[in-house]
Amino acid sequence: MSSSINTNPSAMTALQSLNATNKRLEMTQNAISTGYRVSTARDNAAYWSIATTMRSDHKALSTVQDALGLGGATIDIMYTAVSESIKVMDEIKSKLVAAREPGVDRTKIQSEIKELQNQLGGNADSASFSGENWLSVDSADPGYNTTKEVVSSFQRDLSGVSVSTITIDVSQMKLYDANDQSGLIDKDRNYSFLSSDGVTTVTGTITIATLDISALTYSDDDVTKLDNMISEVDSAMLEMTTTATSLGSVQSRIEMQQDFVKNLMDAIERGVGQLVDADMSEESTRLQALQVQQQLGIQSLSIANSNSQNILSLFK
Repeated sequence: MSSSINTNPSAMTALQSLNATNKRLEMTQNAISTGYRVSTARDNAAYWSIATTMRSDHKALSTVQDALGLGGATIDIMYTAVSESIKVMDEIKSKLVAAREPGVDRTKIQSEIKELQNQLGGNADSASFSGENWLSVDSADPGYNTTKEVVSSFQRDLSGVSVSTITIDVSQMKLYDANDQSGLIDKDRNYSFLSSDGVTTVTGTITIATLDISALTYSDDDVTKLDNMISEVDSAMLEMTTTATSLGSVQSRIEMQQDFVKNLMDAIERGVGQLVDADMSEESTRLQALQVQQQLGIQSLSIANSNSQNILSLFK
């Protein structure tokens, strides 16, 4: 091989090899320090773009999960209040049945019923979460809406992104309505029956929220009124049971959706990991190999550079 003082091909080759090794070493060190084999678009534009979009979707799903949790907590509060109110209604029904017995102190029973009525109102008023109360409402309020929506999912397709919601009809769930007294407990319930004289039809209304038996006598007509009260309380209990069933169904749906969103988020994390995560065992092995290559490259470059010194020896 010819010797030249202007060009050193061996040194140039050694330098190129060392630069390539240093570049790979830098990439490996970056992968180990960040945990990603694709941390920027420069590493792999396609994978980085997909991973960035998937991370954005994961963040959106996290928000959906929070919304589901908020909706689930709201429904849980309503369900608990309705369930407890059904128990109170059952107690009222028992008191009314006891009031049919001759000789009982109906004034005392009425005082017990009054406490139970107060308990019903307290249950409804307390059923509030994050400013939402579906049981004690004012339908005249401009902000009142007969339907409520809970964010349930987030989708991405070719047309773009969209959010799905679970719609809940709360119009039939209210126990009290301050506007028109149309709740299950404060609404007027009509009754009619044929009087004991066999001719006159007795009509009236029963409102569970204000029901009062203290003035009833033991006449046949008043006993029949009491029977109608028992019947209307029982009807209200059935309506409240239907409300609790509806709330329970929505609860179940939200819980299933929460599980689905969680599983979907886990799947996205796994997918992103497959695309961009570094295999630390592999990267560690590669780092050791590249460090050896770097040392050999430095030695090779040193040897190649020594050729220039050998030219000087020719003139000694």
